[in-house]
Parts: sequence; structure tokens; C-alpha cells
Amino acid sequence: MAALLTKLRKVRCQDGPTPYLDRVLAAFPKLSQTPASQAKSMAKQALVQPLCEPLSERERQVLQLLSQGRSNQQIAQELVIALDTVKRHVSHIFAKLGVTNRLQAVKQAHDLGLLDEQVQHVKEND
Repeated sequence: MAALLTKLRKVRCQDGPTPYLDRVLAAFPKLSQTPASQAKSMAKQALVQPLCEPLSERERQVLQLLSQGRSNQQIAQELVIALDTVKRHVSHIFAKLGVTNRLQAVKQAHDLGLLDEQVQHVKEND
């Protein structure tokens, strides 16, 4: 079953994120592992991003700041990068998450477990 789901994930991944398939596949233990190594493997898999194209470290930083309601200008100042670079990161985040605005991005990231356990504040009009 795991092999079939893996093949399906590869096909579906071309159309966008596959969070449901990723979660189902994570439930399958490796056959050659001991129970202790299975637990370690499952914990490690939980840290892996469930995206076809994972977010870069900088994109995760930008996403975290987006979730706190920061403007592009505030993000640029905090990360000491150009405003155009922030806009490019935000655009890449939207594409990778398959969303069109900040609110959707934060919701999708939260659903996928990509955000730190902090309170997220996003203005709907951003």
C-alpha cells in the first residue's frame, strides 16, 4: 500500500502540495526498523515539510513574520534585506503553498505545521 501511495504522491505532487498523502504515508513504518528506530523515524518525518518544493530557511523566516502580521517593509527591516527581496520571497511562499494571499498562506502553513507555536496575527486586508 505504501508503494502505491508513494507513486500517487509523485504524480499528484506535480499539481501542488499533497498534505493528506504525506500524512498517510508518514503512518507507514519502515519494514526493516526496530520499534525504537521507527519512533525516531516518525519524529524525524514530522519535521519534514509536507510540500513538493519545501520552503527555504529564509522563506520560513518570512512566513513566520507574515504570520505575526508584519508588513513587507517591516520584514525587510527585521531581516536586513531589500523590500523587493521580501516581495519575491512572499511570491515564492504563495506559489509553494498554493495560495493567493497572506491570510491563506498563514492558514495553510498552520495546517501543515510549518509555523512556530506562537500566536499568529494576520490582517485580512494585507
